[in-house]
Amino acid sequence: MQSRTHTCGELRLSDAGKNVKLSGWLENFREVGAELGFIVLRDFYGTTQIVVETADMMKTFKAINKESTISVEGVVRERSSKNTKIPTGEIEVVPEKVTVLGRCRYNELPFEINHSREADETARLKYRYLDLRNPEVKNNIILRSQVISALRSSMTEHGFMEITTPILTASSPEGARDYLVPARKHPGKFYALPQAPQQFKQLLMVSGIDRYFQIAPCFRDEDARGDRSPGEFYQLDMEMAFASQEDVFEVLEDVLPPIFAKYGKYDRASGAPFKRIPYLEAMEKYGTDKPDLRIDLTVTDVTDIFHNDAPLEGDDNALFFAPFAEGVVKAVVIDNFHESRKFIDKACADVEVQSGNKAYWFRVDDKGEIVGGISKFVAPKKDLVVEKMGLKPDTLVVLAAGEKGAAQKTSGVIVKTFGAAVPGHMDKEQYVFCWIVDFPMYEIGEESGELEFCHNPFSMPSGGLDILLAAERGEVNPLSIMADQYDLVCNGVELSSGAVRNHDPEIMIKAFEMVRLGEEDVKKKFPAMYNAFCYGAPPHAGIAPGVDRMVMLLAGEDSIREIIPFPMNKNAQDLMMSAPGYVTDKQLEELHIKVVETEE
Repeated sequence: MQSRTHTCGELRLSDAGKNVKLSGWLENFREVGAELGFIVLRDFYGTTQIVVETADMMKTFKAINKESTISVEGVVRERSSKNTKIPTGEIEVVPEKVTVLGRCRYNELPFEINHSREADETARLKYRYLDLRNPEVKNNIILRSQVISALRSSMTEHGFMEITTPILTASSPEGARDYLVPARKHPGKFYALPQAPQQFKQLLMVSGIDRYFQIAPCFRDEDARGDRSPGEFYQLDMEMAFASQEDVFEVLEDVLPPIFAKYGKYDRASGAPFKRIPYLEAMEKYGTDKPDLRIDLTVTDVTDIFHNDAPLEGDDNALFFAPFAEGVVKAVVIDNFHESRKFIDKACADVEVQSGNKAYWFRVDDKGEIVGGISKFVAPKKDLVVEKMGLKPDTLVVLAAGEKGAAQKTSGVIVKTFGAAVPGHMDKEQYVFCWIVDFPMYEIGEESGELEFCHNPFSMPSGGLDILLAAERGEVNPLSIMADQYDLVCNGVELSSGAVRNHDPEIMIKAFEMVRLGEEDVKKKFPAMYNAFCYGAPPHAGIAPGVDRMVMLLAGEDSIREIIPFPMNKNAQDLMMSAPGYVTDKQLEELHIKVVETEE
């Protein structure tokens, strides 16, 4: 406080008459006359009005560019025209001395500070230090700090020890591309930045640490999207020894709801226990494994009603609409529907853009007649459709058809799009958590056509070694084996995946043998973990909710870049620091690397 007696958000009417010294940025200067002007002085804590009433002081301020940092010494007095919208709105400061601390040397700024969010994103990222001066942008970073502090405090209260794990490590096949770092002392060899501390935290369990956590940086060379930043992200990484799925659920169901209720845009958050939905049920009922339970719409399989190979005249369940000829048909029934044809067409167009598949529709009007959309195909079978689907007047039916996976995906987008747009079907102002459980351990790979791990290869198969041996003997279909794996979802956003870990080398080897990888392959790919487990590992389980996604939800932002202090753009470039960039030949030589240009 050497350069100021108060902050710009601190003075109140009770301070009238005091001699004060404020420091901050000159946000705005409004001239009213030759000897009257008003300055807005801004710092981290708020703004204070400075009133100029002399020609000399007017001359002083006119010589200072906006966004310069200045020190103002003067007297506090009551404002004649009060501003009730800001905490300091009842007072103003009459300056006696002004000192320029850091001059802004540009007359024009890249964008207006208080409207920076309206600027082009490229300009915002290049001049991020100016963007962060916008109180609206800065508040997201303050929120991020508060949430991380609350998470740390709560995890410590639950008996977890914060331990940092290495940043330079070995490359590991964890589902995304690694960021590689050349090793100067080991020509031809590379470190990798960790995609997650997965192996290290499991090794901590083997080491005898009982409850571990950290706010862990993770690095993945993957493309950006709305809820994922390229390059790096942070997660609340945690692991528990001698623990089951229930132990992990109990901790997070106690830690997260109070934080969401306190810091979130909405003050309601679902409490324990969170709803649990098996993966296959989620795909059938919601069309996604990331359901937004604020929406009351669900999906119904109506294949038996709308698809059959028999001719129309010969069977009440006959095929009557060509796009429903193959695959499955899913329906989303929306009651109390009173929107226009234009509304429906726009929503269906949005569904097609998001899912890549067409949505079909018809309505039951207030008289009980089938109208609109594909009604001419449905009307001949009106009684059957209405009875089997339980349709009432003023109901909209939106359908998806095709191969099962595509139909599920499209129906999920229908639920999300219409649920958010149709009044009365979404209780938006709350946070609703759920667990997605019972994931399949294996699947048939789209490219290989062979058995592959569906999600995390280190998850414990439900049934342990016995179920794997049964599958090996042909008594059990490998596709029916479930894993002790779980996802945490909030408002349609996946916050994290977690699992009960496969801590037994014998079970681990057998699980990998199912996908044509033997013991030597496991030893080669994961030597530390395999060897450690051979020395007696405790059963352990964990999870790692994404901090960036949590803060994005709490702030009510649609883009994750809005809650990251210095984000990269969609092409994984830091425009402010000009990264990635070229390095000198000498640097490359020290690293035993040569850059070779290739023809496109």
